[in-house]
Amino acid sequence: MGGAEDPSRNGSRGFTFPSALTVLALVTLLVWVLAFFIPSGSYERDADGAPQQGTYHRVPSGLGFLDRLTDLFLSPVNGLYGIQDTETGQVAPDAVGELYGAAGVFWFVLAIGAFITVVFATGAMDRGIGRLAHRLRERGTLLIVGVMLLFSLLGTVEGFAEETLGFYGLVVPLMLALGYDRMVATGTIILGAGIGVLCSTVNPFATGVASSAADISLGDGISLRALMWVVLTTVTIAYVVRYARRVRARPERSLSGFLPGDRDQATVRSDAGEPPPLTGTHKVVLVTVVLVFAFMIFSVIPWASALTGDADAAPYGWELGWSFPQLAALFLCAAILVGLVTRMGEQRFTATFVEGVGDFVSPALVIVLARGVTTLMNNAKVTDTVLHSIEGAVTGVPSALFSIMIFVVNLPLAFLIPSTSGHATLAMPILAPLADFAGVSRAVVVTAWQAASGWMNLWVPTTAVIMGGISLARVGYDRYLRFAAPLLGILALLIAGFVALGAVWT
Repeated sequence: MGGAEDPSRNGSRGFTFPSALTVLALVTLLVWVLAFFIPSGSYERDADGAPQQGTYHRVPSGLGFLDRLTDLFLSPVNGLYGIQDTETGQVAPDAVGELYGAAGVFWFVLAIGAFITVVFATGAMDRGIGRLAHRLRERGTLLIVGVMLLFSLLGTVEGFAEETLGFYGLVVPLMLALGYDRMVATGTIILGAGIGVLCSTVNPFATGVASSAADISLGDGISLRALMWVVLTTVTIAYVVRYARRVRARPERSLSGFLPGDRDQATVRSDAGEPPPLTGTHKVVLVTVVLVFAFMIFSVIPWASALTGDADAAPYGWELGWSFPQLAALFLCAAILVGLVTRMGEQRFTATFVEGVGDFVSPALVIVLARGVTTLMNNAKVTDTVLHSIEGAVTGVPSALFSIMIFVVNLPLAFLIPSTSGHATLAMPILAPLADFAGVSRAVVVTAWQAASGWMNLWVPTTAVIMGGISLARVGYDRYLRFAAPLLGILALLIAGFVALGAVWT
């Protein structure tokens, strides 16, 4: 069955947008150059490492041209396993301190690739997707709504973001089988989870860290955030559903185009009868897949904080608190389990396993490069300078305008620091006290801050969720921007309205 031609492949007729790896390489060079012109500076910090308002002062970066060149040269390495020195704060491969690089996420992506490839090699996933697509041939909208609502709920409760990288291998083939394009799958995953994180209610990694830094309770402002979550999630789901219906009715209007074979997977549009039934082995494999992903979700949720609303609540005895290293090990073991259950054989299993790792190396490298950009900013000591300029920009303005400005001035900072917890730790001790002078609740500042961080992380090329996700979905970054741009404008207006309303009510 024919499909819409992918314009991004017509290199002879015009400009072809560079790959995700090239985009990140260019961003790395740009940030490295800008660091020469942005003055280095620092705030004095308290015992918890938080910057103290009014203590900013210029400090020499201590980096010569050769040092900066070395940082650029080592940025991909630092992005993978760079260590942040506990005394100087510099990130280097041979430093002594805490891991700064994305080694955990890197191995998580590779493990996911191995697991998904082994599962598909059994034939269970293809047959299961075919049967599910046949049953949902008139209810594709329900599938999109369900997945986005679940991801958004997980995002608002526990910051479900990088974990979504494991779902592309499942969602992309399913959406293609339902007659949609790869952009529908991309939007369902990225925007579903992203809008939840943007409207975090009790997410301990965003709201929890920010509330603690602002010296307020996690529950302060939860009514406003909950209302935002309901409205913005509804708008986002409606946006993706509208695009999905348009593409299914007129494939030539797809923004992502179709790769060879994509349209052949649209089983709901063929005249074929019901697909063959699942065998006993197929059912075992599919049940294993469901259980593994359900266990992954269970293992990463901070249940005590989520259920009590106390960011500092002691974990329950049954709470695992897993992160990416444990999740990588989980999927490696799950891949081996599937190979044993299906009697795949050592030779075929190892070949399939290695093939899966190889297929996911590209998105894994994208994640490493994105983290490498932040190491350049850290080592050049320019992040505090950006914070200082924000500190001066939001002083002495009306309450409604102040809350909107908190949202606006945090946008460039969210680009520089994609990590929500890192962004909160740096920015909130400075921004929250400013609310006292503007007569605004500190909870509104927390809401405006996390909205800015969440909004930027829906599209910026320095976040692994975006660049890793579109790489896994095989969607061009320029195409994703075209798809998301109108929604981003709508969300920005809604956010501004909500935070202004919150400021007036306080």
